[in-house]
Amino acid sequence: MIIEWIYEETEQIMLKTFLKEKAVSKKMLAKVKFKGGQLEVNGKNVRVREILNKGDVVKMSLPIEPSNPHLIPSFKKIDILFEDDHYLIINKASGVASVPSPTHREDTMANRIRGYVENQQYEHKTVHVVTRLDRETSGAMIFAKHAFAHSMIDLVLRRHEIDKTYQAVVSGRIEKEYGLIKEPIGRTEDSIITRMVREDGRPSLTEYWLSEYFDDASFIKVKLHTGRTHQIRVHFSYLNHPLVGDDLYGENSGLFTRQALHCSGLSFVHPFSREEIQVTAPLPTDMTGLIEKLRGN
Repeated sequence: MIIEWIYEETEQIMLKTFLKEKAVSKKMLAKVKFKGGQLEVNGKNVRVREILNKGDVVKMSLPIEPSNPHLIPSFKKIDILFEDDHYLIINKASGVASVPSPTHREDTMANRIRGYVENQQYEHKTVHVVTRLDRETSGAMIFAKHAFAHSMIDLVLRRHEIDKTYQAVVSGRIEKEYGLIKEPIGRTEDSIITRMVREDGRPSLTEYWLSEYFDDASFIKVKLHTGRTHQIRVHFSYLNHPLVGDDLYGENSGLFTRQALHCSGLSFVHPFSREEIQVTAPLPTDMTGLIEKLRGN
């Protein structure tokens, strides 16, 4: 993978400074220097102290990334929503973990991406997970196809510049058609898994819009402004409207076999092309079936 820029300013600048402005970290430069990459200016191999002039073409060749020998490839089909040289966005099914754990080692989305990368014979084989979803939550997930792409989109994430839109079915008729939930979230005292609203928790912000009322449930659109563990589930449980099917947070109607939550959309400015990327993940059949059931159809 070669990343290319053109230096367009009139003032001379050191290559090292230019790369820093392009968000190339010291760690990335070390990988380029010691693991098989290289830096070029106008086709000539250079060091970071090279002086740039207006119109100079800078190229950074990234070292090849081998696969992780501990990540077992799974060759099950993946649902691709977007792909280019830098990013892969997929539609995760419910019941599939995002990454391996002691209880789910061989068929997570990371395993499936590893298998896909092998089948496509991509040069860079390391799997870079950018966004994650709970095992029983379906929808859009982002993977980076090389380390520099990962570091670049991490900056976008930290600036809260990736819009994440969810659709959910919550129990009860929610009072407001629009709302902001600003309650802080932290760990519960007796579990490493569950979270709760607590005064000493981390600031958390969830925005929602009502889409449709049912007799004793509400279909809503949700936007995350922070990314706390179980944030949507915790916030709506706190409002006494836990997600339908979410027995971990107090919903035990038996209407649904998982929390009724789906990441339906992602949008962000592409770190390399600067184009607006918008992807939509359609509701899975189990959630559309739930909605039809609640409508009485």
